[in-house]
Amino acid sequence: MKTLAVIPARLGATRLPQKPLRLLAGLPLVVRVLERVRALRVADRCIVATDSESIRDAVVRAGGEALLTDERHPSGTDRVAEVAARADCRGYGAILNVQGDEPFVAADALRGALAQVTAGRFPLGTAAVRAASDVLARPDVVKVVRADDGAAMYFSRAPIPFLRDVDDTEERDARVLHHVGVYAYTPEALAEWVALPVHPLERIERLEQLRPLANGMRIGVAVIDVAARSGIDTEADLELANSQWATFTTES
Repeated sequence: MKTLAVIPARLGATRLPQKPLRLLAGLPLVVRVLERVRALRVADRCIVATDSESIRDAVVRAGGEALLTDERHPSGTDRVAEVAARADCRGYGAILNVQGDEPFVAADALRGALAQVTAGRFPLGTAAVRAASDVLARPDVVKVVRADDGAAMYFSRAPIPFLRDVDDTEERDARVLHHVGVYAYTPEALAEWVALPVHPLERIERLEQLRPLANGMRIGVAVIDVAARSGIDTEADLELANSQWATFTTES
């Protein structure tokens, strides 16, 4: 199945201004993400979808492909959907959405999310990693509960699954899953997702994946073993990423 990878990159970040253009080991962050996706060979084509000519030009100078999209898009998913709907981007059986601030994205996360869709089991796919129970108290870490068939039951910033009785700690800890924010879709499922109205649960939790889930769309969750690395949202994150880059590229 032919796969199109799209990296949404918006210029207007507030916590880290000009984020996609900030330098990671001498190159713009968005270019490093593009390099990572290309190196993993998970897609037949990779496009950066952006609202900024500056980002587009930086990607093109680095030898990549970038397209300008509507600056009014409320989310990266909408930006990905615009690219996937273009006449020259049709014909792909799977669409992969890789966040533009994830230069350390795990190969298993991308391949696992894609496999949920390419195997024909689910119209939507994502990934999660087994995590220590200490993440349950952190609202910045999104948790997911998965059914026995691998489908997502719910995503939340709250501590799920919740431990009611202390005697069940071991069983609970075996099911703590840290959601990794990569997504795969069939083109039809992606178009259906963005056509849906914003759902109240999505507004409450600030988690857009609750929109398709609440509307009955099934999301397959691949469980991977690689520890989840954080994206780059702040100056401290960028400083840490620069300090880790040489080690990461050697390991990868």
